[in-house]
Amino acid sequence: MTTKMLKTIIPMLFLMMVCHGETKPRVFGRMEKYPTRTGQKLVETTKAGRLSRGDKKKLAKAEAARYVELRKKGIDEVSNTEEAAALRNYRLRSKKRKGLLRKREASLASVLFPGVSPQEYQMSEDMIIYADLVESRKTQVPFEFYDLPVCPPPNLKFKKIRKNLGAKLQGHDTKPAPFGIKVKQGKGCTPICLVTLGGKKLRWMRKLVERQYRVQLTLDQLPVLMRSKELNYAVRGYPVGFRAPPSYTGLKSDEFYLYNHLRFTITYREDSSAFSGVRITGFDVHPVSIEHQLDGSDITPTSKISTCNDVGAADVVNNPNTYLALRTGPSGESVKVLYSYEVQWVASELPWADRWDVYLIGSPDDDIHYFAIVNSLMIVLFLTGAIATIMIRTLRKDITGYNEMQTLEEAQEETGWKLVHGDVFRRPEFSPMILSVAVGTGSQIGTAFFLSMLCLIMKLLNPMKKGQTLTTILVLYVLCGSVGGYVSARLYKFYDGKAWKLNSIYSATAFPGLLVCIFIILNVFLSFAGAATAVSFLTILALFALWICVSAPLVFIGSYFGLRAEKIEVPVKTNQIARVIPDTPWHVQPLVTITLGGILPFGSVCIELAFIMSALWLHQIYYVMGFLLIVLLILGATCSEVAIVMCYLQLCSEDHRWWWKSFWNCASAGGYLLLYALWFLGSRLDLVGVLPVAVYLTYMSMISLCFALFCGSVGVLATFWFNRTIYGAVKVD
Repeated sequence: MTTKMLKTIIPMLFLMMVCHGETKPRVFGRMEKYPTRTGQKLVETTKAGRLSRGDKKKLAKAEAARYVELRKKGIDEVSNTEEAAALRNYRLRSKKRKGLLRKREASLASVLFPGVSPQEYQMSEDMIIYADLVESRKTQVPFEFYDLPVCPPPNLKFKKIRKNLGAKLQGHDTKPAPFGIKVKQGKGCTPICLVTLGGKKLRWMRKLVERQYRVQLTLDQLPVLMRSKELNYAVRGYPVGFRAPPSYTGLKSDEFYLYNHLRFTITYREDSSAFSGVRITGFDVHPVSIEHQLDGSDITPTSKISTCNDVGAADVVNNPNTYLALRTGPSGESVKVLYSYEVQWVASELPWADRWDVYLIGSPDDDIHYFAIVNSLMIVLFLTGAIATIMIRTLRKDITGYNEMQTLEEAQEETGWKLVHGDVFRRPEFSPMILSVAVGTGSQIGTAFFLSMLCLIMKLLNPMKKGQTLTTILVLYVLCGSVGGYVSARLYKFYDGKAWKLNSIYSATAFPGLLVCIFIILNVFLSFAGAATAVSFLTILALFALWICVSAPLVFIGSYFGLRAEKIEVPVKTNQIARVIPDTPWHVQPLVTITLGGILPFGSVCIELAFIMSALWLHQIYYVMGFLLIVLLILGATCSEVAIVMCYLQLCSEDHRWWWKSFWNCASAGGYLLLYALWFLGSRLDLVGVLPVAVYLTYMSMISLCFALFCGSVGVLATFWFNRTIYGAVKVD
């Protein structure tokens, strides 16, 4: 290959994708259809099951060359053709592998939905299209589908999808959409109902169009997709309408148009030798804005409409002369909207296991996650080297020197961290109660998140089901209340605290109570806005019951065992009178250490954080929980090492007030997370309105607070262990 071709291929190898359903190795889709000498030879070698390292390199080059050749011919990556499927398979090859050490090929369906088997439908069987949220990237205030002025739901018998707690908090309430579909039975233009828009409803619909809201539908668990072969893109959902500038319409101001006709294209696969019935492999929509010619006010699916289903009616297409404008008539009359749809069934050879490939086109490649982990590991290795230098060289030298002191005069001349041995384990000067509760809460958050990651990695949870994942995180946080209570009580007892009842109560109520109060206040504003994420009183009552009846008792149990346990022993005694602290150098001043301390913990997660933020606020798919668990462990190691290095420098300056400083040195990473959220708001999001910005900042403040508590608790516990270790190695009179 030429240098020019390599420059074209290498960036493509950096792009993003997912997994495939065939068990044997493939040569770029089906290489047999694209014969070359190298390709044919590799196909024969692959079928024989003997691929050497050189053959793999040749295979990779052949695939890359074929990819470039097809893209130059204008072959898109989003359609259901054989060539497009081959292009997708190449783009997603890194995602279509499973396994920790030895990767094996797999399908995206098995990666995203492990254990889910395809469902077969019989001829003329009724199918239900489910309507989910109507949401926008410009605002974090979604609405339910039937909040819009649309046709009422059909009278169909369907299995109601039970909502879990997480789905209720996220506003998901899937209901049947008003579209009747039967397997392999196409439909021409079919009217549904007539809706009149005026006044507030009309202004609200114009606002939804202006803020680029999209309707989310699903069929056989597949989100509806809009594809463009010409532009080579595919996006989930369809827009409520579109906005045309004056240069397009010739008017004085922007005009808003409504999509009132939907053309559904359902692709399916039949293979009587493998299964009976039909498997759904694609669900597409093409929205059309058309002002139907109305002959009456009573509209039924059998009504004859001259612009829809009447004899001689033309195809329903987007035509600037027939767009349906969202504006009142000359005399202020309301807008009459006739909703209609049509259905087309298209046979396809695309396997059911590959139907999710198109949804991952454009998502970040797994290699970027590996780079994020390497970046984090470099930080950890740097800190580990610093600590190794402290522990092996400096501390060993200091400890040896201290232990060899024989005379009183030598002992009186001691300097450095040993000089504060009589004060290093003195209780915090400011509120030991708050510190113990904060460390206990951070331990509870970290334990719950770690267990959640384990459940996701062990396939007990599916990250694609966000409601289920959120429910699990909440339940595990509640069940880990005993961890928080135990850690808080043990620390408070070490501080010789007497108000142990208040300690237990604060551990059980302080952090959850703060979040609940913030959530209820935000929920009031969401309720006034009519958002789907505004939860009902019963949901709030369920959260309150989970907190009071489960979380609090478990915290009390953990506190009981923590108080009953023996007081933590330390190798040195604490003096009755605190030592005077000399002037400390600039590099151990609290403002400096707190500012610098949070940079490395935040830096170890910032790359992976970009993907998580995109999944939370830009509706992208995130499913690589193994990477997230590794990043969590790296974050814990980074916080520990940063806190230890900072504490050692502080003790060498004869400053024994390390308790709160070790907490804030790592907890400041939460401040950097909040600053990153503000940058993300200004650069990646285009939120419109006060309420969407308030929703975003509120939830990111909650996440930043959780992040700060976790990092701070790790810093305190790691520093406590470090001090017990080094002072236990010194002979102290």
